[in-house]
Amino acid sequence: MNDRKAKSGAPIRAAGGVVVRGGDEPLIAVVQLRKSGDWVLPKGKLNRKETAIAAARREVLEEVGHTVQVHDFLGTISYDVRDRPKVVQFWSMRADDGPPGRLMRDVKAVRWLRFEEAIAKLTHPREQEFLRSVGPDAIKAAERPAAADAGALIAAVSRPASLIGKLRAWWRRTFPGRRAA
Repeated sequence: MNDRKAKSGAPIRAAGGVVVRGGDEPLIAVVQLRKSGDWVLPKGKLNRKETAIAAARREVLEEVGHTVQVHDFLGTISYDVRDRPKVVQFWSMRADDGPPGRLMRDVKAVRWLRFEEAIAKLTHPREQEFLRSVGPDAIKAAERPAAADAGALIAAVSRPASLIGKLRAWWRRTFPGRRAA
């Protein structure tokens, strides 16, 4: 098999977020795509040499207009796009306060909706079911301080002797009162 055929069958890698905005009642961001009119969770393809979590942050900023605090990994959905599998990894995210930035041209609108309204607004049943299953966890995660910054975690991993101590400290900050297994 030549390289072109191998690349054409390779999965499309993408990442995104279930983005929550706090308040009396948490709201979840859904975006409307300009080309198709579909309502979807914010997500997009990874750039070359980009990590999934970096792509998720970038895509959310481009599609929702807010920087975010990334919390927990929520899971993956997969579907076919023109005979290729597309695999999308999602994280729970909390939108930072402040006015939204400029949206990318591909996005027609952003709506901040209550949980059940967000599920109903999504165009694709696979995303509706995904949000139904992970939405409560995303909302809970957005209520607590964000986990350690990815850069800090990578720095900790690069110093193996201190990794366990750093992970224990992170656990204590993230889950006060809970013992690590």
